[in-house]
Amino acid sequence: MPVFLSSLKKKGHLEQIHLTLGVIGSRKVRGQDDFGSQSWNIFAPSLTIYGFDADEDACITANTDLEQRQINWKEKHFPLALSNLKSESTLYVTKSLESSSLYEPNTTYLQRFFQLSELLEVAFTIEVETTTLDSFCQSEQVEQIDFLQIDAQGAELPILQGSLQILQNSVLAIHTEVSFSPIYLNQPLFADVDFYLRDKGFTLFDLSAAYYKRSRSPIAPRTRPGQLIWGECIYFRDFLGGRSPHLNQPENLLKLACIADILDFPDYTLEILEYLTLQYGRNSDYNFADSIVESLAQIPELLQQGLEILPVITNVKEYLSQESLNLIRTREI
Repeated sequence: MPVFLSSLKKKGHLEQIHLTLGVIGSRKVRGQDDFGSQSWNIFAPSLTIYGFDADEDACITANTDLEQRQINWKEKHFPLALSNLKSESTLYVTKSLESSSLYEPNTTYLQRFFQLSELLEVAFTIEVETTTLDSFCQSEQVEQIDFLQIDAQGAELPILQGSLQILQNSVLAIHTEVSFSPIYLNQPLFADVDFYLRDKGFTLFDLSAAYYKRSRSPIAPRTRPGQLIWGECIYFRDFLGGRSPHLNQPENLLKLACIADILDFPDYTLEILEYLTLQYGRNSDYNFADSIVESLAQIPELLQQGLEILPVITNVKEYLSQESLNLIRTREI
């Protein structure tokens, strides 16, 4: 649950930004796939979501559902297979549609692991036209995407390679699936994706992992539940890294802080809000001192120990309103 967004919204700070998400592999299977109904909704109506999926039926279903719901944000799903170039490619459609890929499942390898071969069993193949995210943005006059969510079953690196311009010019954070083992033939692995994103100025913040045991084994200890097969990674721009010119703009730093809060990195959010306040706090749009106090005051253990002893509060004290100063002194919410 976000720590700072509620206060930022209440104090009007979110009114100065418009957030744009790109969801690649946007089939809506679970509730968590409906981004506009989650924490991102706090930005509505200043929220735009572009969804991409090779399955045209999934896009039609999503767009029809959105129209019927009369949403208060902008969202549209496009039946596009994204890669690193415009070309024709084979789409391997698996019995579990979520596992369909531009890469052929590595059947011999998958059979060594419990249930993996059944999950990625190919039902049929079709030929599809691939394009790049940069080409889409150029044709649709999309100048900015702030956050990328990628679930592309092995095609993460080609998609990122085809997104070079939008990555360099605007993307602040990425949540992507990665593979540690070759579950698809000739697919790029985590090391390839990680090297590419680090080279483009992104920093790995978190990695979740999925393990599978050998299909022949009746045992799998809790400490080592099997082999590391795939996972999900979260990357952010390091706003002090100095490699992203668009982070010189305070509104983009505020976006980065908000995305970090949504993705459960409130420590990074706080670091950015403190920096913005110290650098731009004479402008009320970027004075977040009161929101910092109000948000931290919702955490009982911090309030009990005393907010006034926190270094961040000391640093932004001159930017605090009298109301926040009173809150600190009385320790009352």
